[in-house]
Amino acid sequence: MQHSILIVDDEKDIVDALERQLRKDYKILKASSGIEALRVLQKEKIHLILSDQRMPSMTGVQLFEKAQLLQPDAIRILLTGYTDVDSVIAAINNGQIYRYITKPWDPVELDVILKRALESYELRSELKRKNAELEILDKAKSHFMILIGHELKTPLTTITSYLSLLKEEVKDQELLKYIMRIGQGTDRLHEIVFDVLDLLSAETGQMSLKKKENPVKPILQNLEKMFSEIVSKRNLKIKLNLNIEKTSFDEVLITKALTKIVHNAVKFADPDSVIDISTTPDKSKVKVEVSNQGPTLTSDQIQHIIKPFNLDENILNHSQGMGLGLAVCQSLLKHHGSELSIQSADNRTSVSFVL
Repeated sequence: MQHSILIVDDEKDIVDALERQLRKDYKILKASSGIEALRVLQKEKIHLILSDQRMPSMTGVQLFEKAQLLQPDAIRILLTGYTDVDSVIAAINNGQIYRYITKPWDPVELDVILKRALESYELRSELKRKNAELEILDKAKSHFMILIGHELKTPLTTITSYLSLLKEEVKDQELLKYIMRIGQGTDRLHEIVFDVLDLLSAETGQMSLKKKENPVKPILQNLEKMFSEIVSKRNLKIKLNLNIEKTSFDEVLITKALTKIVHNAVKFADPDSVIDISTTPDKSKVKVEVSNQGPTLTSDQIQHIIKPFNLDENILNHSQGMGLGLAVCQSLLKHHGSELSIQSADNRTSVSFVL
């Protein structure tokens, strides 16, 4: 693409000299005053404006200020025949110039300056294009979230409702076993759909945040009840050590995050071991920590398991899932202004975050 340069100077000889030097590489447009230059800017796409400072009726700085409104992306270079510090400062502050060049100019230096200036123009243009593409992708992601929320949640609700009716009506034990298997699959699908929705909602800023003072103990006691069956089967024990009774947080988000963290601890803890859940003061904040005895994780494994859809069957001997648990936690906590911290050493792993 050939770049367009607008040369503005009330001295015709200066304009002609610049045109002779630059016309082989660029499309040259000329103006003998600021007013004339503004007319050109209204009609033509200009990539770079090279303007004298001292011109009748309108200075170069004044021209650049008005040019920003017409073509804000055009690179602006001030040409001045004297060292006027005040004019240069005004050009930088008000006209937002790329740089200034003094007369008489060095032809080789001028060529280098213009090439670098136009490279800067292309880089800025590319960045704007990329940002526009990212905005489109963000909107598409939000639309996808709305779509998946409606198109998957609705049939899931229908399936769950009819399964409940079947359980009431069917008496045959073999059929009831099939219905139970369908129910288990539906529950798993329900969990995946809502995990994906939570992940997208947090990452796209669609999730609402409602912080208020909440007690911690009832939430953790409910989690104890929720996992009591698997805790009993594996002969585990959950030990609560609550040094902070209340703090400010979004109850829904933090309960979701804690549920997944405790579920992981219960799932991967060594049999006949203790899972510790604690809340302790951390300066002006509260540290919530869940730790369990189990396989020591390397730093690579830790980075791996907090990324969504990045499941490795060899890590922690996963047999099912989509690798969403801790990734969803991380997104929920980031939306809450916090983040996961995972430490693992000597066959003990702790997962914590600060409120």
